[in-house]
Amino acid sequence: MKPLAGIRVLEVAMYGFVPSAGAVLADWGAEVIKVEHAVTGDPQRGLRQIGPLRVEGDPNPNVEHANRGKRSIGLDMGRPEGKAVLDDLVRRSDVFLTSFLPQARTKFGIDVDDVRAVNPNIIYARGSALGPRGIEADKGGYDMTAFWARGGIAATLTPPGVEGMISPPGPAFGDTISGTNLAGGVAAALLARERTGTPSIVDVSLLSSGVWAMGHGIALSAHLGKAMVAPVPGAHGAPTNPLSGIYATGDGRYLAFVMLQPAKYWADVCRHIDRPELADDPRFADAAQIAANTDKAVAILGEVLATRTLAEWTERFATLSGPWGPVQDSLQVSVDAQVRANEYLVEAGELELAANPVQFDVAAPELGPGPEFAAHTDEILAELGLDWDRIIALKTAGAVT
Repeated sequence: MKPLAGIRVLEVAMYGFVPSAGAVLADWGAEVIKVEHAVTGDPQRGLRQIGPLRVEGDPNPNVEHANRGKRSIGLDMGRPEGKAVLDDLVRRSDVFLTSFLPQARTKFGIDVDDVRAVNPNIIYARGSALGPRGIEADKGGYDMTAFWARGGIAATLTPPGVEGMISPPGPAFGDTISGTNLAGGVAAALLARERTGTPSIVDVSLLSSGVWAMGHGIALSAHLGKAMVAPVPGAHGAPTNPLSGIYATGDGRYLAFVMLQPAKYWADVCRHIDRPELADDPRFADAAQIAANTDKAVAILGEVLATRTLAEWTERFATLSGPWGPVQDSLQVSVDAQVRANEYLVEAGELELAANPVQFDVAAPELGPGPEFAAHTDEILAELGLDWDRIIALKTAGAVT
């Protein structure tokens, strides 16, 4: 049994951030109903191109990633008949999940007090750009603006002298991280309600998630009064540790060593690269000598590692005791044997999608495909007890699709 089986989530949200929270909750077993505008639907459905990658036809991963496992109803909340249907859905829900800004929430009568007037026990979960307080609380934003740029990530990744800034590595990068944070908050609120009987208001913003993702670095900067500065591209990495950094392999690929106790691992690395004599080299006799001679060790390792391909080093390093990993692009990740062994990619209809990072009882979630626009309107209305004549009347009035 999935941990959130029996929990009902009503999602009134668009684009990537908050819908990705709904996707995680659906992965965990919740029944998630996605409310979309009766005519236009979620604008995310129109997203076909990301950089050079264009999707023709359906299924569209740009929609499916954040909407798998849900049902969809087309609803015009601006019409009284549509709002009445929404209220019926609120009455039967455990969680109200929204990305709407304060002004829109007021306009459509879906702010906390409005929703709680219909269902006093509902958990109200909001995803915002910049948080629920402060002079910018009513401003919108996207992961590029609030998470990536304002949260300190772009500036910290962009080396000095580079024109512009480093862009996010892929679509919905901050959205997906923030959505998972919001889903975790909802799960905690469900537990609190079960124990205390009191429903919570849950808030997560793109900015808060960016600050959290950069939290270690921000804490250092705040304490020392210095901003973190990105290393020059191509630089090894740690200035006093040759076993913490990036090295090129003979086929133009890269691997990353992260062995934070270099003296502990130095001899083992030397054996694995067929240079056992380096283990007895006085320049690398202990941690202090390794730190003092890091530049020499880096040069030696760089030269040796460039003599074989990444595949060859992967085979050799299978028994290496220290942590290391291959540098992979998004396509290479999709065929990674360890990714496959742990089912971090899961079938969802016709697509394979990334599973949310949490597994229960050593099992991957079972994913359903994302819904077509308003695909479940009739089904959901029937569950609310509406007969066919009433459903036809709502459709004729334009309140539902």
